[in-house]
Amino acid sequence: MRFQILAAALIAASPALSDDDGDKPSFGMAGILSASNSETLPPILLSAGQPLADAPLHLKSGTSYEIEIEADGSQELGLVGAGFFHAIWIDEIVIEGIEIRPLGVDSVEFDEAGVMEISFVAIKPGTYDLHVPNARGDLQRLEITIE
Repeated sequence: MRFQILAAALIAASPALSDDDGDKPSFGMAGILSASNSETLPPILLSAGQPLADAPLHLKSGTSYEIEIEADGSQELGLVGAGFFHAIWIDEIVIEGIEIRPLGVDSVEFDEAGVMEISFVAIKPGTYDLHVPNARGDLQRLEITIE
């Protein structure tokens, strides 16, 4: 008797659960890491006395992003942003073809010129920043909002 009630309930609920509107699924086989859910952000430039970016970044929670951080070698510079790094899931960091899959990051530092690419998924909504330690003013600070 219980089985018949359960079967009837599942059959009755199945039209509500099915997706028959003909739309393509929002994600591919890779889920949230699918190309349709991926966005490339403008690069961050680490250069002595120069702004990190042209404008603040606005991200959407659940979207996959790639961003390049490039240092021109004008000075030994780092980026600090534990709050931001803890609000994202880092898929990988690529430096000169070496792929790193860290459990967490608080900061990064460039001793010389180079490029680093970070692939991540924005997770926790809020307003965060990346900044050059001991920099004066907001010139070397990047505000990042995850919605």
